[in-house]
Amino acid sequence: MADELSPSQAAARIGTTTRTVQRWIVAGTLPARRVGGRWRVASDALDAFSQSSDDAAGQPGVAPARIRTLFIANRGEIAARIRRTATRLGVEAVPALEADPTLDLVDALAVVEAARSAGADALHPGYGFLAENADFAEAVEAAGIIWVGPPPAAVRAMGDKAQARRLARQIGVPVVPGYDDSDQSDGALDRAAREVGVPLLVKPAAGGGGKGMRVVRDLARLADAIAASRREARTAFGDDRLILERYLGGPRHVEIQVLFDRHGAGVHLGERDCSIQRRHQKILEETPSSAVSPALRSAMGEAALRLASAVGYVSAGTCEFLVDDRGEFYFLEMNTRLQVEHPVTELVTGRDLVADQLRIAAGDPLGIQQADVRLEGHAVEVRLYAEDAEAGFLPATGRVESVVWSTGDGIRVDAGIEAGTDVSEHFDPMLAKIVAHGASRREALARLRGALDETLVLGLTTNLRFLRWLVRERVVLEGQARIDTLERIWPPDDWEARVAIPDAAWGLAGSLLMGDDSRGQDRPDPWGGGWRVNAPARVRVSAEGEQRSVDVGLDRVPDVAFARAGNIVHLDLAGRSVPFRIAPPPDVDRAARAAAGHAGTGAVDVTAAMPGAVLAVHVSPGDAVEGGDPLVTLEAMKMEHVVPAPMAGTVTELLVQPGDQVTRGQLLGVVGSAVEALRSEEHPREGDQGDR
Repeated sequence: MADELSPSQAAARIGTTTRTVQRWIVAGTLPARRVGGRWRVASDALDAFSQSSDDAAGQPGVAPARIRTLFIANRGEIAARIRRTATRLGVEAVPALEADPTLDLVDALAVVEAARSAGADALHPGYGFLAENADFAEAVEAAGIIWVGPPPAAVRAMGDKAQARRLARQIGVPVVPGYDDSDQSDGALDRAAREVGVPLLVKPAAGGGGKGMRVVRDLARLADAIAASRREARTAFGDDRLILERYLGGPRHVEIQVLFDRHGAGVHLGERDCSIQRRHQKILEETPSSAVSPALRSAMGEAALRLASAVGYVSAGTCEFLVDDRGEFYFLEMNTRLQVEHPVTELVTGRDLVADQLRIAAGDPLGIQQADVRLEGHAVEVRLYAEDAEAGFLPATGRVESVVWSTGDGIRVDAGIEAGTDVSEHFDPMLAKIVAHGASRREALARLRGALDETLVLGLTTNLRFLRWLVRERVVLEGQARIDTLERIWPPDDWEARVAIPDAAWGLAGSLLMGDDSRGQDRPDPWGGGWRVNAPARVRVSAEGEQRSVDVGLDRVPDVAFARAGNIVHLDLAGRSVPFRIAPPPDVDRAARAAAGHAGTGAVDVTAAMPGAVLAVHVSPGDAVEGGDPLVTLEAMKMEHVVPAPMAGTVTELLVQPGDQVTRGQLLGVVGSAVEALRSEEHPREGDQGDR
């Protein structure tokens, strides 16, 4: 028997609004039945209806005539999302890594050859590296394959942020004051920075997604910011040109979604407010924006259409703006691809943007005018990342041991993981998008809170606990967030106390680690580890850098979700997957060093706060350092992290070199205090003499 869906679940499945599905049911065009006073739609009936209807999701439900096989040059949640629409339209979808699991998605020529070998009529790049690569788009078209995206010339024009700024000025669209000239010498950038003033944003002229951006609040740090931004830009985009912009205090980040066909027709689909960010990476997006009036929406929409028209744009694209409290807006850049946050626009407009892209790529007319665009209700999306929000949003890795998604009314989940997925340092940190739609902003946020509370991911650290906190914060509920809001409110002063591991969790973890789940399964050997005469067995357990001795074998009924993985038990503590282990025997030398380091008289271990690759080593053994000086730069999941010196002293040991792969907590080196360094000079360790 086919699955039965609520109207909201049916809407999410085919990319339309709940109200549209309800209208079809009432009109009798979509078969449904009442169960307990609520409508239920059979999934097979919905699929048949959406494929045959002439107005499913407000658009034709038939496949574009020229596209029968679609190669998806991406992976994860966006590949699954594109495949869902292609299948609904009767197009055969070929995800790249299913066609060739060894395919390197960064190797553009290999991807084109894989698409040709798959017999693809068209190629959809999703979003990411290939989506905004004009050379790749040209290679796809040269191979006789339809490129699902804008013309390469438009990609180049808008992909060059400096050129896009100059174009905007020429056609009367305001831009943030800054520097975008071709002279990229250190002297020119320094002079421009002094003219623009601080705070200042340094960002790559190529690429996007927040990569390589640096905020400079003190011109004494400008040279370091320029060097770091150039390095990241060169690595990510193969282009180290930079732009300088005045860093505006507390604006909103608002973007306009546009659609253009190959016949010159274009519309905008309203705005998305993406102000809640960290490190220029979006976390929460919504539409419509509580700060955008109809007049402002019209003005920004007209500016976006003018910009896109100026470069002969085709397909879906997004123009990003900053909006200040006076309602003035400034063009930032155009993303020439499908945006991560496109689901919120789909839910309020009833359109399927991937279907739009496919039909436009096939040459079909857009078929709508601006007056036809209607916004119904409100939608909010959050991004579930593999990262530790409580440790500075550092990337996290691990194996997904268990996952549960919400399926409530008005909820849509676009996921790229399932139980068994290995998330490595090479994985994109975004695991899923959780989206809620409601008749009002209040209802959408309430549904989103419920969905996050029902979500479960065990096996690796995610930002789920942080997201649950975020959607309950007053500034979010009132729609007052700005791009700098998060750095002002996170973490709350009482966060450490709020998230302390409960006493009961320690005992439960100890029992589970010893094989007792309090349901009579795999009870521990009474003579095994931790056994004591006339007393419960006791074992020492470690988690999150803390250790405790706990009694095990007691009658404990698990009141939290958990998953076993070898000698680790993962407990779900308010949305955070916390790994518990049997504590290893104490390391006397390391404990002594740590104690001495805390006292400021000994050596301190320097460890990796995240897994990744060693990108650079900034010191050598014997170097004197000040507290906070960079020692090592790590890179993982497209992010750099500088490991600083924990105190003033001397680098006494250095255990890594560029190119090494490290795990979280791995020892990178040791910094000794000045006193310790002198003591070492006077009393070298046994065996050191031969090295002098």
